[in-house]
Amino acid sequence: MDLTGRRIVLCVTGGIAAYKSVEVCRRLIDAGAHVTPIMTESATKFLGPTTLSALASEPVRVQIFDDGDPIPHTGLGQGADLVLVVPATARSIAAYSVGLSDDLVTATLIATRAPVVICPAMHTEMWEHPSVVDNVATLVRRGVTIVPPGVGHLAGGDVGAGRLAEPSDIVATVVRTLSPGRLANKHVVVTAGGTREPIDPVRYIGNRSSGKQGHAVARAAADQGAKVTLITAADQPIPYGVTLVEVETAEQMRDAVLAASAGADVVVMAAAVADFRPVAVAGRKLKKQDGLPEIVLAANKDILAELGANRSEGLMLVGFAAETNDVVANAVEKLERKNIDMIIANDVHEVGAGFSTDTNRVTIITHGHQVEVKLGSKYEIAQAVISSICDHLELD
Repeated sequence: MDLTGRRIVLCVTGGIAAYKSVEVCRRLIDAGAHVTPIMTESATKFLGPTTLSALASEPVRVQIFDDGDPIPHTGLGQGADLVLVVPATARSIAAYSVGLSDDLVTATLIATRAPVVICPAMHTEMWEHPSVVDNVATLVRRGVTIVPPGVGHLAGGDVGAGRLAEPSDIVATVVRTLSPGRLANKHVVVTAGGTREPIDPVRYIGNRSSGKQGHAVARAAADQGAKVTLITAADQPIPYGVTLVEVETAEQMRDAVLAASAGADVVVMAAAVADFRPVAVAGRKLKKQDGLPEIVLAANKDILAELGANRSEGLMLVGFAAETNDVVANAVEKLERKNIDMIIANDVHEVGAGFSTDTNRVTIITHGHQVEVKLGSKYEIAQAVISSICDHLELD
């Protein structure tokens, strides 16, 4: 993440989550940003201004007339590349919504034309109250970016929605807001993980795909500003900002992909979809004493080939080929046979490049062109894939 030279006004309002603004400030500074902190009077009850002043680029300001400048909010608002509120309480959201500039934070918010990112944090009952819902909707309609709170432990031992978003996700939103990325305004569908085809309630036919590479591709696409739909059969961390669709079987994945691809710009089939499924699924666990079961298999539909045969105009199709021999030749054959635009080939026998590893090495193949990507983290591989997709789409 690079925020070099960017001027961020970090506003802290009076909630228990104010202490997390310290971590957000540190991450912004580490990314190269110039951070000017502002705190409301009530925020100082939860976090000492000295702490934030020590980490930020300038000392904390609390009152409008702290340093003799009669209009600091105007200068701060005009000089900011972005104004960030962490945390945003129900009161601060309401004040901003109606234009009530009774403290330095809300005065700065109203005085700026820079992008504004709001990170709400409050108890569940407050977050779900109709007045807060309406105020947030008003800000969204005006172009304010909201980083939704998560679900987790709240003050007082409660558990529910309203927990401040993770600092890493907040900073990622700042980066995406200031640098929309090459895939801004594009919808990218990504599949991930190995499907599971049930034999009985306990057993299934599966494969060794962990889903790490597919999830990395979804993250890299989101980091380039895309609207991302991740259709996954994997139990992996979900990249921030993506729309998640969880599936288990190949048929479920097919239904989800066909639905999500309507109107999409790119489909990346990184999932290892099972070629076969049991015709009949036992309703109870099969017992050894009942003898060796006979499992009759039926072929699953080839999702990517189906998309290639019925593609809508302008849809880019990207496949993955996990091979054990003749890697490039087999991948090129799939590229042609499935009528797709790009295929990512890798040798799963290669050390560090197989299933479940944290690294990979691939060959990115389009019609008449190949690019070797050296061994690297799966996110680095994903960045190379997304860069190639952007080049193919001729995006700046």
